[in-house]
Amino acid sequence: MRVTRRIMRRRFALLLLCLVLVVALLVVRLAYLQIWRAPWLQQQAAALHRRSIPVRGVRGTIFDREGDTLVYTASAPSVIAIPAQVKDKEGTAQALAGILKMPEDRVLTLLRKRTLMVYIAPGGRRISDAQVNAIRSLNLPGIYITEEGKRAYPFGALAAQVLGITGSDNQGITGVEKEYDNVLSGQPGYIEFMANARGERMPGSGEQFVPPTDGEDIQLTIDGQIQQFVEREIERAVAEYNPDHVTAIVEDPKTGAILAMANYPSFDPAHWQDYPQQTYNRNLAIWQTFEPGSTFKIVTLSTALEENKVRLDDRFYDPGYYEVAGHRIKCWKVGGHGSQSFLNVVENSCNPGFIALGERLGKEALFSYIKKFGFGSKTGIDLPGEGNGILFRLSKVGPLELATTAFGQGVSVTPIQQVMAMGAIANGGLLMEPYVVADFRNHDTGQVTYVRQPTVVRRVVSAQTAAQVRQALESVVARGTGRNAYLPGYRVAGKTGTAQVAKNGRYEAGHYIVSFIGMAPANDPKLVAYVAIDHPRPKSGVVFGGVIAAPIVGRILGDSLHYLGVPASNTGIPRKRSWNEPAQVEVPNFVGLTIGDAQREAVESGAPLRTQVTGTGKYVVWQAPQAGSLVDESSTVRLYLGNQPPARDTLDG
Repeated sequence: MRVTRRIMRRRFALLLLCLVLVVALLVVRLAYLQIWRAPWLQQQAAALHRRSIPVRGVRGTIFDREGDTLVYTASAPSVIAIPAQVKDKEGTAQALAGILKMPEDRVLTLLRKRTLMVYIAPGGRRISDAQVNAIRSLNLPGIYITEEGKRAYPFGALAAQVLGITGSDNQGITGVEKEYDNVLSGQPGYIEFMANARGERMPGSGEQFVPPTDGEDIQLTIDGQIQQFVEREIERAVAEYNPDHVTAIVEDPKTGAILAMANYPSFDPAHWQDYPQQTYNRNLAIWQTFEPGSTFKIVTLSTALEENKVRLDDRFYDPGYYEVAGHRIKCWKVGGHGSQSFLNVVENSCNPGFIALGERLGKEALFSYIKKFGFGSKTGIDLPGEGNGILFRLSKVGPLELATTAFGQGVSVTPIQQVMAMGAIANGGLLMEPYVVADFRNHDTGQVTYVRQPTVVRRVVSAQTAAQVRQALESVVARGTGRNAYLPGYRVAGKTGTAQVAKNGRYEAGHYIVSFIGMAPANDPKLVAYVAIDHPRPKSGVVFGGVIAAPIVGRILGDSLHYLGVPASNTGIPRKRSWNEPAQVEVPNFVGLTIGDAQREAVESGAPLRTQVTGTGKYVVWQAPQAGSLVDESSTVRLYLGNQPPARDTLDG
C-alpha cells in the first residue's frame, strides 16, 4: 500500500497523542506520589533510617500473703554498643576493658560485630554506679547506658522453688516467675534515633525516648511466717535424719490456697547457677511421684463409708496377714491385731483390714473415687512442672492390684495431690483447686487489678462422710499410729505413711518414704499439713511415719495455729498413752521474761524441760508450746526473742 502524506499526518498525530497521554500519566503518578502518598513514603524512608535501643520496664514485685516483699527488682545499669557508631574501636575497647574488668580482645570482638546493637557482656551487665560514672565521663561515641533489673531476695532462699528464678534477660525460667512471666514482665520501651545505611548516627537528628510499662506486682497465698516454720522443720529433719529429699506443704482447705511449700534440697535464687539443675528446676512438692503408703488409706476409708460398705464399729479379725490370689500380704504387726473394730483398723493402720475394704468395694467403685479425689491427673496448681501420678488401668486391675491399691501400694501420686485429697475431707467433701497467687496489683499505684477466687473442682463425698473420716483420723492421732502429732489444746486429725521405694521394678531394701498428713482443728479444720521424707537414716534404725514424720507435722500445725490466733480447745479425744511413755508436765509462761530469767524459771519450776532460743533480743516475746500446754518430760520449748517485753498479763505464751 502506498503511504500518502495524509496517512503520515495521521500517524504522527496518533504518536503525538500517545506521548501526551504518557506524559499526562507520569504527571498524575508524580502528583499521586508527591501529594497523596507523601506521608506514607516519608514514614517508609524514616523507617529505613530509624534505629532503637530497648529499655525494659521494672519487673513486678512478689509479696507474701501479709504484704512482705519476697522478690523485687533492683535497678542495675548495663552497657550496650552500636558498633557502626564506634569510630575508634581499639581505643574504645581499651577504655571499657579497664572499667568493666573484661579482656580487651573480648570487648573488641563485640565492637566489631556486624549487628545494630550488642551488650558488652558479661562485665557490662548490671554494673555499679561508679562504673556508670566512669563510662559516661569518657563520652565514647556509640556507647550507651541502659537500665536492667536484677532480682533481689530480702528473705534469701525462703520459698525459693515456689518463687522460681529469672534468666540474664530477666525472663521467668521456673516457678511463679515463669508461670506469670507475662504479668510480671510488663512492656519494653526504647530509645530511638536516626542512622544512615552503615548504622552511623545522622548529625542533628536527636533521639526519642518511649518509656516502658512496668510489670504488675503479685501477691502470693504463701504466708512468710508459716513458710519459715516449715523450712525450720525441714532443716531439723535433714540434720537429724540425713534424708535424700524432704517435701512439706501447708494448705488452707476452705479455699485451696497454699500457705507454705518447701523442699530439700533447696537453693539460693540469687545464685541459682551455683546449684544442680534438678534442684532449681524441679519443685518436688508438685513434680515428684511415689507410692504414698498408708496416707492413701484415707481414700479407701472415705469410699467405703460413702458407699455404705462399712461402719466404724463393725468388727474385723486380723491374724497378721491376708490371702489374695495366692499371695500372703502381711500386717506390719507380727501376729496381727486380732479382733478389732474398723475404727481400730484405721487407728492401727492395719493393711489386712483395708484389703478387706477394697474387696467389699470392688475395683470399679474404688478407682472411681480415687479419680474423684484427683489422683491420676494434675491438680491445676498455678506452677509449672506438675506431675500426673500413675494409676493402674482398670482393665489391668486384678485381685492383687485391688488389694495393694487399697492400702497405698502400686499407685504413684504427687504430694500436692495428697494434700488436696485430704483438704477435701477437711472441707466437708469438696475438692478444691490449689493456687499460690492471690492477686495482681499495679506496680505504681498498688491498685488491685485481679483477684483469684477459690475454685471448687467437685464434690467427692458427702459432708457426713467427711465428718466421719475426720473423727476416725482424730482417733488415729489420739490413740493410734499418729500419736506423735498430738497437740494438747488442739484437735489434730491425721494419717501416717511408710512406703517402700521401687527401683527398676523391685523394692529397694531399707529405702522408705515416711510421711504424715494432718489437719487441725479436727472439728473445723483451718490447716492441712503434709511432710514426706525420702530415705531417712535415723540413728535408732526405726523408720516409721508415725515416729519420724508425725511430730514434724505436729510442730508445724501447733506453731501455725498459734500464729494465726486459732483458739485452743480441750474438747477433743484424749490421748491414749503407752506404758513406756514419759509423764507429762505443764509448760510455764516464759513470755515477757528476759532470756536468763526464762531459762532459770524452766529449771526452778520443777518441770524437766529444755529450752531452744530463736532470734535476737533480750526478752522472750513468744513461746511454743504455749503456756499451760501439757507436754512430755524433757520436751523442748522454743523461745522467740525480741527487744521489747510484751505484757505478761495479756499474753498466754
